[in-house]
Amino acid sequence: MNRILLGDCLAVLPTLPASFARLGYIDSPFNTGSSQKRTRIKVVADEAGDRTGFGAKRYATTKIDSPEYSDSFEDFEAFLMPRITQALRCLTPDGSLFVHLDWREVHYVKVALDKLLGRDHFMNEIIWAFDYGARSKSKWSAKHNNILWYVMDPNNYVFNYEEVDRIPYMAPGLVGPEKAARGKTLTDTWWHTIVPTNGKEKVNYPTQKPLGILNRIIKVHSKPGDTVLDFFAGSSTSGVAAAQNGRSFTMIDQSAEAVRVASKRMIDLGIECEVHI
Repeated sequence: MNRILLGDCLAVLPTLPASFARLGYIDSPFNTGSSQKRTRIKVVADEAGDRTGFGAKRYATTKIDSPEYSDSFEDFEAFLMPRITQALRCLTPDGSLFVHLDWREVHYVKVALDKLLGRDHFMNEIIWAFDYGARSKSKWSAKHNNILWYVMDPNNYVFNYEEVDRIPYMAPGLVGPEKAARGKTLTDTWWHTIVPTNGKEKVNYPTQKPLGILNRIIKVHSKPGDTVLDFFAGSSTSGVAAAQNGRSFTMIDQSAEAVRVASKRMIDLGIECEVHI
């Protein structure tokens, strides 16, 4: 069963069954200290418009209401960790948890997770590197996110090695034609574009993550027929990846706009799911 649930995950998670999801993934707030918002515009042909397009044609633009949420916390750990604690009950004994953050809070959250689960339950920190946006002139520009991978049982977890993406060798002449044709498996550093502004994947939701990143996690760390749990679902990219890879999903978000966007996305893609508001 696929489902999208509206509500604060701190209240919703205790109502869900125990040990029903083999994989948990969250793209929680990052504590950026500001509001997360995407500005959308509507463009219509107008000779007196404010924008010039192809062939010197003029267009008028108007702003469209967009999803927005506050991303500022005095005590981010106090906000996030009780929610993660509630979610652990929902994971199977061989389940995995992925926590997607950036440089602002990842170090504090890792220490808190080490205390909660035990340092031996930490498997990897995946670095998702991208190349987009402005460059700083006063420091090294931050162009990566951090994804922490923890397991419920260090001796029993899912890692489908054959599902790991392969990428080209940087020096194929050094490995021979057979290896060069097969490519090499990914490491813990993933170069992957953000969601393209004009791409078909874009649903104009703040902080939307690329489907390619979620496909990698779901294919390697769950099996067909498993359930994926995301309790900061946003536009539900994890749900789309789950459904398209033969898994079911349970998505939770406290934003009615997020649930609306996610529901429309599922309908547009022909993915059946229940929506509980």
